[in-house]
Amino acid sequence: MGRRCLVLSASMGAGHDAVAGELARRLRAGGHDVLVRDVLTLLPPGAGPAVRGFYRFVVRRLPPVYAAIHALFLAPRPGRGRGADVSPMAVLAERRLGALVAAWRPDVVVSTFHLAGQVTGRMRGRGALRVPCAVFVTDFAVHRAWLDPGNDLYLCVSEAAARAAREGTGRAAIATGPVVPPEFHRSGAGAGRDAGGRPVVLLSGGAWGVGPRLARTAGALARHGFEPVLLCGRDERLRRRAGRLPGVRALGWTDDMPGLMASARVLVDNAAGQTAVQALAAGVPVVGFRPIAGHGAAGVREMAAEGLTVYADDLPDLLAAVGELARPGAARDRRAAAGSALFRADADAARLVAGLADRAECGPGGPTDRRGPTDLTGLADRTDSAG
Repeated sequence: MGRRCLVLSASMGAGHDAVAGELARRLRAGGHDVLVRDVLTLLPPGAGPAVRGFYRFVVRRLPPVYAAIHALFLAPRPGRGRGADVSPMAVLAERRLGALVAAWRPDVVVSTFHLAGQVTGRMRGRGALRVPCAVFVTDFAVHRAWLDPGNDLYLCVSEAAARAAREGTGRAAIATGPVVPPEFHRSGAGAGRDAGGRPVVLLSGGAWGVGPRLARTAGALARHGFEPVLLCGRDERLRRRAGRLPGVRALGWTDDMPGLMASARVLVDNAAGQTAVQALAAGVPVVGFRPIAGHGAAGVREMAAEGLTVYADDLPDLLAAVGELARPGAARDRRAAAGSALFRADADAARLVAGLADRAECGPGGPTDRRGPTDLTGLADRTDSAG
């Protein structure tokens, strides 16, 4: 039976919107009606752009400040719980979310950004929201802002992330694998060499072209026999500057990421976000290097710790890792296999969201009337795994 699914995202870069868009596509393909909303638009007028602008500024210009914010307000604190005041902004979005739910009457709400998950968790936890709520955690390193026990179900990119969500909330958490469009799975890593025979290496700066010394890293790769393709996102200044470097291709915003992945031998990543998991889906090995502050550094190191990627401590390490992974061989095959295994249940995420509407009980008592973690976790056993 078709359900009405409200998907809450956030225009913070492009990753959360990408996950929301792919979840929405899958839900619609399953016969469900979907409404996607940016949680920043539920804040008071002007607050959303201010939050986005502040975040972009500190990540780009004041990384030590963002690292301190992450350490103080977001980093996990073993044994101390979630912390009720991780994001007071959640309170400011409650009225508009309540109005949206009352007007559109969804059967289930799923959040792909931690602020949205805090809004739904707080409202659900005190009975103000009687619609079952899921949270898709896009991070490998799960920080406190993701975790609110008021939500019914957590969907996570890895088993380690799911374990952190279960321990932090006491709620059901299932490792579905990352959510990426099917084009990435079909692309596969191609020959990955330019006309001169140099291995093509992608360098990701995300939607905003953020990262320490991106152009310098690209130049070093070019000098050592690679064909670096720097993804500058919407940062035209970075694109122009990097494009002047010998042997470096600098690209602005592009919608053909599957094609780029198919042409590449290696991805150099600094954020553990959507570009990294898209590469894993396409069979492209990933090397973490010079990560952005805060959640980026935590995620890049967590992916390496789980054996999904290689972490390079310095430029010689990077050149060695890229050189090894760009060549056919056992090292490359191991990384490709580890990345492929991450998507073993990729197709389940949308079905679990829709199934939550059928299985969560939403009576007058709010979340105390819903089914417990054991019943919800059983959903994973009744879905088909991805090919």
